[in-house]
Amino acid sequence: MAIITDILARNMAPRSKSISDGVVTGLSLHPGSVKGRGKWILRYVSPVAGNRRDMGLGTYPNIGIANARAKANAARQEIVAGRDPIDERNARKRDRRTSAAVLCFSEATKKVHAELSPAWKNTKHKAQWLTTMRDYVFPYIGKCKVDILTPADFADVLRPIWLSKPETASRVKQRCHTVIKWCWACGLVQGNPLDVVDHLLPQQPAKRIRVQHQPAMPWKAVPKFVANVLHNGKTNVTRAIIEFTILTAARSGEVRAICWEEIGFANKIWTIPAERMKTGVEHRVPLSARAIAILHAQRVLHPDTDLVFPSIQGKVLSDMVMTKFLRDRQAPSSTVGRTATMHGFRSTFRDWASENGYARDLAERALAHTITNQSEAAYHRTDLLEQRRAMMEAWAKYVQSLHRPDAHSC
Repeated sequence: MAIITDILARNMAPRSKSISDGVVTGLSLHPGSVKGRGKWILRYVSPVAGNRRDMGLGTYPNIGIANARAKANAARQEIVAGRDPIDERNARKRDRRTSAAVLCFSEATKKVHAELSPAWKNTKHKAQWLTTMRDYVFPYIGKCKVDILTPADFADVLRPIWLSKPETASRVKQRCHTVIKWCWACGLVQGNPLDVVDHLLPQQPAKRIRVQHQPAMPWKAVPKFVANVLHNGKTNVTRAIIEFTILTAARSGEVRAICWEEIGFANKIWTIPAERMKTGVEHRVPLSARAIAILHAQRVLHPDTDLVFPSIQGKVLSDMVMTKFLRDRQAPSSTVGRTATMHGFRSTFRDWASENGYARDLAERALAHTITNQSEAAYHRTDLLEQRRAMMEAWAKYVQSLHRPDAHSC
């Protein structure tokens, strides 16, 4: 008996004879209405009723030869064990339908979160994922059985925030989509109502219109802010960490959690481990002379801590400490009516770099931005550390260009 191959299957014509597999007893491919398409059938004698039965295993080429044989072998094992594979399959379907009848959306969400979250590196995201569902979804459909939910139900969930909080609404929709896809894969539902829910909601503003960037201080205002605010008063950890963040153009979270073991004083490099980076890739930051001076001062002030910029309790500083400092001093920004933010200083640095003729590649690497163009990324074999060192030193000198001799120094 010939063994079925893809060549034979692809050339199977409508109304032709079925092709026996030749590997698994009783498995054959029956022709479909289109050339190269067919249906897998396993013929066997039921060990329960003693009658001959045909069990469908899917269509070719959706189910390949290897997959069909695996399914057929699994069915044969059930037959050897004295069970009828068709009866067993029908029983499993009934069990899934029974599970659907008792599983509500909040329970399904918690199951999905428990299964997926161990692979998420960001602990804050883990907590926010479930909190978002509890705040915006559970009050509406949390107690509803997953198999009765409709597009209209999810539209009712999303409608209150669809226009007023479009970013949040998009995240809620995506997370609901994930839950229902899991239910679908488990056989608890027959489709995903999130696929068509957009048709029941008004069109959201374009992302380029609704996205509000973090208020950033104009780069020409930075030297005055540093001289008149950060250097005007008694030095403390808040002033030091804000200046260090500006000098390094790093994310505030990366700076707040910086440890001494990440600092290389000999080579003047701050190495941020991959697990602390948003991109998940280790990042090296060349340290300017001023940044090194701030670190030495912190070492003297806090000799017994692992953290470079510890709170009074010796823990990582809250981001609100820096935010409050900027708000209290009404740090100027280019956004009318809003004070500058710490994250906005990254945009400030980026504008300065562009205005002063630094290559886009250098500035983007200093900000540790991911290269989205895969072709371009393939050629980036170096982080251009030394070229960035010169740029960061120039940035530091500009930031201190209005430094007053009578001001405190680290």
